[in-house]
Amino acid sequence: MTTPIDPGVRIGHVHLKVADIERALAFYCGVLGFELTQRYGAQAAFISAGGYHHHIGLNTWESLGGSPPPEHSTGLYHLAILYPTRAALADALRRLTAARIPLEGASDHGVSEALYLRDPDENGVELYWDRPKESWPRGPNGELAMFTVPLDVDDLLRQT
Repeated sequence: MTTPIDPGVRIGHVHLKVADIERALAFYCGVLGFELTQRYGAQAAFISAGGYHHHIGLNTWESLGGSPPPEHSTGLYHLAILYPTRAALADALRRLTAARIPLEGASDHGVSEALYLRDPDENGVELYWDRPKESWPRGPNGELAMFTVPLDVDDLLRQT
């Protein structure tokens, strides 16, 4: 039997290859509201929420002017951005709507509510919030019982 990883381990940041830094910044900062923390010339930028050094790195080192990966290939499925509250997720949905960015999906997973979309480089993006752990659905033996049903986005938009 292997020893489990330390429960304090967290995913710290993601670094995305993009075709155009300015276009990526317009989406991640201009639409979603991340803050630019540092630039490396015209080739890389680092962005965060709340003053952290960076949650997302964006670079064109190997991808300037490039195209998205082809379908049916390996790579990143999606980047998941965790919002602290349902109201904060509702704000994200309002931002997407105002920017006319379409959703690919919206799901209630029992443990979380999630919005799915694509960034300008066709990277998958999940915006979600976690319900309190005490309310997560459980099976008869106490095991986690996640599910996927359509999210009521109108109800989400009523959050303030």
